[in-house]
Amino acid sequence: MLRSLNEISGYNLEATDGDIGECRDFLFDDTQWTIRFMVADTHKWLPGGRKVLISPISLGEPRWANSALPVNLTREEIKNCPSIDEHKPVSRQYEAQFFRYYGYGFYWMGGGLWGTGPHPAALVETAAPALADIQEDEDEHLRSASEIEGYTVNAKDDSIGHVENFILQDETWEVAYLVIATRNWLPGGRKVLISPHWLTDIDWKGRSVSVNLTTEQIKNSPEYHSVEFADPVYEDTLHSHYGLRKRK
Repeated sequence: MLRSLNEISGYNLEATDGDIGECRDFLFDDTQWTIRFMVADTHKWLPGGRKVLISPISLGEPRWANSALPVNLTREEIKNCPSIDEHKPVSRQYEAQFFRYYGYGFYWMGGGLWGTGPHPAALVETAAPALADIQEDEDEHLRSASEIEGYTVNAKDDSIGHVENFILQDETWEVAYLVIATRNWLPGGRKVLISPHWLTDIDWKGRSVSVNLTTEQIKNSPEYHSVEFADPVYEDTLHSHYGLRKRK
């Protein structure tokens, strides 16, 4: 099912023996556009309120109606996980230490969205390679979801809006769509959806994304409302409008 990332932000994270905090941000990889970590704000639990990362691999069955994400870990396990430097990007070397600590396989090794499979659960019992196999200078591809919100969206012929939100596939944690707000560009301020796979460029320093669509195509696309996903025809209509292949 499709979910709004802004909806999930603020959800309670529940360890097996008590609450650990709330989702405050999400880290996605900019190659496969998949959420790899939730950033938990633990100020009500851990001294100093340090931030910790929780992987979707660790999640139990979400309780969407209660705005809660069960985590199949104890507080002690989470407390003792490798610490992150909040002022530096998360490196591949850190990720390797993180996954080895929990005994998970690496999502970047294998042919699936999550390593050997399409879902996070595929890595729960997959053996992780030795740390020596990880290159310290390997490219970093993790990005903060909150960072990209506000990026300008450039169509082929002009700017058309800014990124306001992500829409996720809640089984795989893949980013299915970007929600584009056009209120500063189009009368009435419609919201529309664009797949990240339709992007042609991302300018991280210039805070903009480019898409191989015209402003007219985007302007006339089916308008996005949060209730649209209750209608199974909506995605078909959206992709038919753009003449682009629907996501798998």
